[in-house]
Amino acid sequence: MPAADDAMPSRLNEIPTWLISQAALHGHRLLTRAFAAAGSSGYQYRLLAALDEFGPASQAALGRRTGIDRSDVVAALNDLAGRGLVNRSADPADRRRNIITVTAAGTGWFQQLDSVVADVQNTLLAPLSPAERRQLIRLLSRILSHAGSQ
Repeated sequence: MPAADDAMPSRLNEIPTWLISQAALHGHRLLTRAFAAAGSSGYQYRLLAALDEFGPASQAALGRRTGIDRSDVVAALNDLAGRGLVNRSADPADRRRNIITVTAAGTGWFQQLDSVVADVQNTLLAPLSPAERRQLIRLLSRILSHAGSQ
């Protein structure tokens, strides 16, 4: 139990934006630590997830799909390429543009990172039942969908 001078104002526990931001902050910390322990990052996971789902893509398309700034995309892809997890090749339609393709090693690495992500989800959502987890995902998805339509 926190000391009296460390106690959170009770009204904050009734403000959804406060609760969502605090839960997001906690989840981000867990995920960042887990990725670091695995020798990776959230950016790398997001890029590999996009390549896994959509196939080869330009660096610009990857940035748009993952919400990662262009310079951060380049840095993360440089690291992934240096580790043999992705390949860069010139786009035959536009030689100024690189097409990124995940390698077999990259696919294996992505599967390992998927396990890291699953473990973090289980840690974060431990107090919730499977039905509550599905409901939370549905509700958060509705909020984000509504925000995206505005």
